[in-house]
Amino acid sequence: MLLTERVDFKAVLQKGNRVQLPKLVRWRFKLETSQVLKVTVTAVNVFGGWETFYCRMDKSGRITIPKLALKQLQSGRRDLQSLTGAVMEVRVEPA
Repeated sequence: MLLTERVDFKAVLQKGNRVQLPKLVRWRFKLETSQVLKVTVTAVNVFGGWETFYCRMDKSGRITIPKLALKQLQSGRRDLQSLTGAVMEVRVEPA
């Protein structure tokens, strides 16, 4: 079964620009690694706006955020070296 509706959640940006999809979301929709997802991310408490991109989930249930998208999110705060550990609002939709 493929993802059929929009799902919003918050997650911590992990090492390697990755975000973990919650198990309940993966189990509820029986997500597969072959499905292309439309993902929108924004960093909480960072004034960088939001970025949208397309990706696939890997076997461990994580999605990788492109470096360009992270640079755009980080552009509002020059004092930040990295967004690793920052709370991200994530919206996942079917592509």
